[in-house]
Amino acid sequence: MIRQTLAAAALALACTAPVAQAGGSINFSYNAQTSDEARAIRGALAIYGLVQDVQTNGHVTQNGIRNAAALSQTGRGNSGIIHQDGSDHDASLEQSGRRNSHGIFQFGRGASTHVTQSGRGNTGVTFGYGW
Repeated sequence: MIRQTLAAAALALACTAPVAQAGGSINFSYNAQTSDEARAIRGALAIYGLVQDVQTNGHVTQNGIRNAAALSQTGRGNSGIIHQDGSDHDASLEQSGRRNSHGIFQFGRGASTHVTQSGRGNTGVTFGYGW
């Protein structure tokens, strides 16, 4: 009886939930859990760097209007990329320590992403989309 009551309450709550409004964003982040995953992400970021002719350990690419990006690196061997396509995005990537790698890729309109890496060898990627 308790299960049925809880199920009915959950169904009623779901039916009264507000409809998604225009103007939002979603982020998907993945941080490497193994050395093989870290190598794969670093390889993908290196390929991106070759295609974009990146000559430094930190790079920002912005295609669109009213985008904002901040990239801060302390330590050695850190690699950071922020890529924004669209408008009204904001992103920051702060790396301290050694050999950290992260890529932030934003698309659409109004995505907001902020990543902090510290320590050694952390590797990840974040994809954001705004509408």
